[in-house]
Amino acid sequence: MSKAVKVKKGLDIKLVGQAEQKVSPAGNSEIYALQPDDFFGVVPKLTVKEGAEVEAGSPLFFDKQREDVLFVSPVSGEVVEIMRGAKRKILAVKVLADKEIKYKSFPTWSKSSQDRDGLVKLLQESGLWPFVKQRPYGVIANPEDTPRDIYVSTYDSSPLAPDTAFSVGEEKAHFQTGMDALNLLSGGEVHMGVKKGETFFDDIEGVVKHTVSGPHPAGNVGVLIHHTNPINKGEIVWTVNPLDVVMIGRCLTSGKFDAKRTIALTGSETKAPQYYTTRIGALTKSVTDGKLKEGNVRIISGNVLTGAKTEPEGFLGFYSTQMTVIPEGDQKKFMITEGWLSPGLDKFSLSKAYPSWLFPKKRYKLDTNLNGEQRAFVVTGELEQVFPFDIYPMQLIKAIMINDIDSMEKLGIYEVDAEDFALCEFVCTSKINIQDVVRQGLADMKKEFAA
Repeated sequence: MSKAVKVKKGLDIKLVGQAEQKVSPAGNSEIYALQPDDFFGVVPKLTVKEGAEVEAGSPLFFDKQREDVLFVSPVSGEVVEIMRGAKRKILAVKVLADKEIKYKSFPTWSKSSQDRDGLVKLLQESGLWPFVKQRPYGVIANPEDTPRDIYVSTYDSSPLAPDTAFSVGEEKAHFQTGMDALNLLSGGEVHMGVKKGETFFDDIEGVVKHTVSGPHPAGNVGVLIHHTNPINKGEIVWTVNPLDVVMIGRCLTSGKFDAKRTIALTGSETKAPQYYTTRIGALTKSVTDGKLKEGNVRIISGNVLTGAKTEPEGFLGFYSTQMTVIPEGDQKKFMITEGWLSPGLDKFSLSKAYPSWLFPKKRYKLDTNLNGEQRAFVVTGELEQVFPFDIYPMQLIKAIMINDIDSMEKLGIYEVDAEDFALCEFVCTSKINIQDVVRQGLADMKKEFAA
């Protein structure tokens, strides 16, 4: 049954640099890369060597723990580098792209097919399976499982988030095909969260629609699950991002792994924020070159709360739908004019230490400065103000820190993922890297209980 989810706890961080609804092709990217760190819990095993020729859709590596989960090349070309780090950890597999992309062919799929096992096999072989994630643990779903339900949230409430309806645009038919495929995969229903007042997705069939309203993280899929049908111990729920649903539908229709993606270039240090068409794994500079203001800036693949720092020679993340560019925040501040004795008219704060609460519609130009350092983790009540789950966030985080498995279970770790704690990390006076703590907790739980 459809529900109207109204979130009261949370915080909207209004930043300068919202993308204009205008789409242009990104610049040429000579090299593309897949980065195993984009896939939480995956241990990569290479299927190619440097110098190998690949097609778009050819496997580059697979999950050592689950060999049927393949990670494929977004383009055709030559594997020019296997980039490694400490202890020969694989950091990236780089492909020098052909001028004209050649695709590996796969069977097509339509709604009339009711062969679930065949669909699972097709999604695995074509490299589409990594788009399907599971809760608990926040990992790529196990193809051998049948989920209780599948959830898709089309409402992105994060700072400077792209408009999902605009990004999907003319590919709504592919979105419908992707949702049809998810319906066959689900052991129950496919739930779709839609921002209250959004009509673009009204004609999507075969889903249970829920309207969502409220401040961030209202758009997080975890919030949607929690307020419609929470996860109990022993249950599995799958989640898919809406633009990944489009990609699944597009590839099932065409029979080829087409890694095209519309992303939003946002942030105060962007000259003219707007949308660009590119491909998964493209060079960062192919999107940002000539489009940034001068100065020392931080380029983020994703949003400011959950994204990852990248460089011009870095690459667009596998799941990223935006790039954000903000000031680096490494400048020294004089305590009277810019430090803790200043009036703070350009500062944003959850508390009333600065007057940002007097200007609810004002947009801010924030940098990466933490304005402090890690200190004792004490009870302040800040986390509870922005955490819209019926869960005690402070107690759960502390249980994770001491690896108290029983308490982690009782406090609701099965329901959450790291992104659900991004705002907690932002408002935390103690400057704790809470998302890293939660990831470690999920990894510990999976190791303890997962088969």
